[in-house]
Amino acid sequence: MRNLLLVLPLVLPLVLPLAVSAAELPPSPFAPLAFLAGSCWQGTLPGGKGVDTHCFSWVYGGKFLRDRHTVHGSDHADYVGESVYFWDAAAQGLRYLYIESAGGSSLGTVEASGDTLVFPDTSYQEGGHTQVYRSRWQKSGIDAYDVITEFKNKDEWVPGFSAHMHRISRH
Repeated sequence: MRNLLLVLPLVLPLVLPLAVSAAELPPSPFAPLAFLAGSCWQGTLPGGKGVDTHCFSWVYGGKFLRDRHTVHGSDHADYVGESVYFWDAAAQGLRYLYIESAGGSSLGTVEASGDTLVFPDTSYQEGGHTQVYRSRWQKSGIDAYDVITEFKNKDEWVPGFSAHMHRISRH
């Protein structure tokens, strides 16, 4: 203890300039997505086409956010996909890579607009075919969000699907 008291006056002037208050730190680029992390969410697709379950978890100490999802339906095999959200420093924005069990993929961006996550137009590619889509996830209280996805058909946007997702568990 005595040695610490002798060294402390010498070390403090060197360390204090490096100390930054939490108020001075920039917000995490993942802040708009943070409410999803550590939980599973579920919603029924229109027309009883299936139940969509998403489970979000941090990867590599919060450097990425993973979303694993399954659409289960009685009239089809489970449809499984995964998204990894990441910070693109060059573009200064959040991006995601989506891959799914049929071999399809998308690479897109996500932006926050108030309490809504906006997924601007992007392309889904599978088996030589491309579909342009966009989506919005609107928070609905602390334990739910509403999804609206639209598809581009020629020069117009048409309804795709919607779902009310509610938190079913925390992990």
